[in-house]
Amino acid sequence: MRDVLPELLAWWRSGATVGVGTVVATFQSAPRPPGASMLVGPDGTAVGSVSGGCVEGAVYDLAESVVGSGEPVLQRYGVSDDDAFAVGLTCGGILDVYVEKVSRETFPELEQVAADIEVGRPVALATVIEHPDPAWLGRRLVVRPDQPATGSIGSTRADDAVHDDALGLLASGSNATLSYGPDGERRGEGMRVFVWAFAPKPRMLVFGAIDFAAAVARVGSFLGYHVTVCDARPVFATHSRFPEADEVVVDWPHRFLEAEADAGRIDGRTVIAVLTHDPKFDVPLLEVALRLPEVAYVGAMGSRRTHDDRLTRLREAGIDDKELERLSSPIGLDLGARTPEETAISIAAEIVARRWGGSGERLGVRDGRIHRDLG
Repeated sequence: MRDVLPELLAWWRSGATVGVGTVVATFQSAPRPPGASMLVGPDGTAVGSVSGGCVEGAVYDLAESVVGSGEPVLQRYGVSDDDAFAVGLTCGGILDVYVEKVSRETFPELEQVAADIEVGRPVALATVIEHPDPAWLGRRLVVRPDQPATGSIGSTRADDAVHDDALGLLASGSNATLSYGPDGERRGEGMRVFVWAFAPKPRMLVFGAIDFAAAVARVGSFLGYHVTVCDARPVFATHSRFPEADEVVVDWPHRFLEAEADAGRIDGRTVIAVLTHDPKFDVPLLEVALRLPEVAYVGAMGSRRTHDDRLTRLREAGIDDKELERLSSPIGLDLGARTPEETAISIAAEIVARRWGGSGERLGVRDGRIHRDLG
C-alpha cells in the first residue's frame, strides 16, 4: 500500500470511492510480496500492481465489481496451464488477493494512518479478510506502539490477540496474514487477518566517505533503506558528495555507531557497510558492530591481505570466532566487479541474499523453486 498511498489518499480526500486489491498471501514463485496493492480509481485509472502484469486485468474487473456491490472478496489466482489465455500466473506462483472498496465511510482512519507513515511513526493496520460471519469482513484495527489500539476486529478477545501479533510484526517490519478461531482463538481456524506493518525504513549505515560509498548509498536508497554515510573527516563527509544519502554525519565511526545503538536506533533490519579499510577506523568500528545483539548484516571492504590483517587485529581486541562469523569480509558477492557502481551491486546482492537466504549462485544452474519460503 505504501507505493500507492498518495493516489489513494487524494481520492479519499475528494470523497471518491476506490477499489483496492492487495496481495495478502503468496505461495511458490509469486511475483509480488504480501502488501503489494493495486487501485482502481473512480475514473477507471489503475495504479500499482499485484502481480507484475499476470492477473491485473482480472483484479481490475473484480475491483470494479466490489465497488459496485460493496462486498469485499478474497480471491486466489494460480498458475495458467492448459488454457494459455486463462487468468493465472505464468511464473507458477499463487496469490491470494483481497479486494475491497475504500472511502471515507469504509476507512475513516486512513488519513491518520497515512500521516503516521509519512513521518515514519510505526503503525500497523489489521484487516479481517476471511471469517464465517460476513459481518466481520473488512473490520480494521489500527495498532501503534505504546498507544491503545483504535477500531475493532469484532470482539475484545480478537482485538487483544491481533494487537499483540501486530506489535510483533511492527518490530520485524514485515506484513503477514494471521489465522485465528472465529473469536480470536489462538489455536483455532476460520478467521484470517492481514496485517500491514508500516515500520520506519530499515537503516543502511555506510562508513567511509569514498567513491565506493557514494555508489553504495545510491543502491541502498534504491532498495528502500534510510541511508547514513559517516566519516570522521569533514572535508570528505559532505552532502554534496553524497546527495542520495538521507544523512551525512561527521564523527568517528565507532563513536557514532555506539551512540546510535545506545539510542535504540539499531535493530535487526540494520545493515552496516564498512568501507574505510583503514585499521584506525574500521577495527574500533567492527568491535562495536560485531557485538551488537541484532543487525542484519556487517560487511567490510578490503583486499585479502587487509582482511587477514583485520582479523588478527580484531582477535587481539577480544573479538571471538563466533562474533567474527557475522562479518562478511571481503565485502560483497563475487561478480567480478571493478567500478564503484559494480562493487555497490555486489554488496547489495550479498545483503539481499543474506536477507532472504539466497545462495548467490546463478539461478540457471540450480534446480527447484526460485523463491524460498519465508521463515
